Amino acid sequence: MNAVDEPPVECLVRGEVSGGIATITLDSPRNRNALSVRLLGELRDHLDRALADDGVRVIVLTGTGPVFCAGADLKEQRLGPGAAKDAPVTASFPEIMRVIWESPKPVICRLNGTARAGGLGLVAACDFAVAPDTASFAFTEVRLGVVPAMISVTVLRRLDPRAAAEYLMTGETFDAARAQEIGLLTRAVPEADLDRTVAHYAGMLLRGGPEALALTKRLVRTVPAMPLEEGMRRMAELSAERFTSAEGQEGIAAFMEKRPASWVPRES
Repeated sequence: MNAVDEPPVECLVRGEVSGGIATITLDSPRNRNALSVRLLGELRDHLDRALADDGVRVIVLTGTGPVFCAGADLKEQRLGPGAAKDAPVTASFPEIMRVIWESPKPVICRLNGTARAGGLGLVAACDFAVAPDTASFAFTEVRLGVVPAMISVTVLRRLDPRAAAEYLMTGETFDAARAQEIGLLTRAVPEADLDRTVAHYAGMLLRGGPEALALTKRLVRTVPAMPLEEGMRRMAELSAERFTSAEGQEGIAAFMEKRPASWVPRES
């Protein structure tokens, strides 16, 4: 068979942009959107494109099938004799979680269903996470004799400490209502309301100034760790800087003139 006759390689991640929103979809339902080397590579490519596109204001991460993400592709983690020291998933997954966590553009995780293990690292890295109330969750690593090490960097920044110990150490399955209660999810909603809820958050985010959103995302995570006096001083400086910035002046003018700010997408 000639190269031109070879069937096209199936994409494991799809992306589309509409109305300022980039939707990135994990599309490998045959293995429950497991984090294979190829899927992670495609995911990183789509994230990079969305972040580089000035027309993209919000990123939505979702999946196909009944499972959002089952965690690492265990077939790839079975290392044979003489294999490399590092398991395949460790090569790129930490960087992907960092890119999502530090993205200046808000990232919404639209869980299409259940998530396990490494998939919960993606959920925790996103700014918002909305799931159907029928979804279930579990940190299954310890039951395989491994550790939820990489994902703990994002997960432990979200979860109540008691709940983190309970679920990371036992591997017990918990439901979406509990996931919301302990801070893993923003909202658990009836499946029929999933898209409407995600669209609500995306619409609200599109109304915020891009620079202001990026800075607010950062301060939500950094200010609580600052000493009180330092926090007051630095935030007063930032406030003054933003009021006098071009974006801040445009926002004030738009409010006074009762019109949408220049960054709000126009309805087609």
